[in-house]
Amino acid sequence: MAAESYVYLESASPQQGTKYPLSVIYCPSEICDGWPLEYCEFHPEYEKAKEWMDKNLSDEVRDLVIAADSEDGAGAGDKKKRQTRGGRGVIKTKQKQDVEKHITLSRASRGKKKYITIVTGLTSYEIDLKVASKLFGGRFACGSSVTGDDEIVIQGDVKDDLYDYLLEKWPQIDEDTIDDLGDQKRAG
Repeated sequence: MAAESYVYLESASPQQGTKYPLSVIYCPSEICDGWPLEYCEFHPEYEKAKEWMDKNLSDEVRDLVIAADSEDGAGAGDKKKRQTRGGRGVIKTKQKQDVEKHITLSRASRGKKKYITIVTGLTSYEIDLKVASKLFGGRFACGSSVTGDDEIVIQGDVKDDLYDYLLEKWPQIDEDTIDDLGDQKRAG
């Protein structure tokens, strides 16, 4: 039987003919991640969940879920009509892309004797840029910020120390994938 929990309605007024507390049945299958049964239809793996429900739920509960499902598509025939614009918010599963893992370090002048260090490519190793930026700022006692989709700017010439720190902090980074581009002209 499915797991049950209770929902207490504090602000809503009681309705006639309803027994409180309400009993909510959650989907125990691994497919829907424990969502309430009436929300399983919004999950990307709904067809698999529907097969699981047919096999494992009691007739009474299955009829309730299927009745709620068929009310949404009433008058649509065998298949539901899909909206062409707007519509339901469907969770899209993220597909990992095979991105070439490559990190570049460069230095740019920001005056006569001052420099910034630019790091790109950390997202190819799935490293959170905000966390990395904060770590760099703390490690090198300087300002560090995320400036683009895959770029961190560190105040100061810390390129050599940064190379060692990247390998020390994140062991998944291969030494051969880090390139030193030398001095670069900064646009802007």
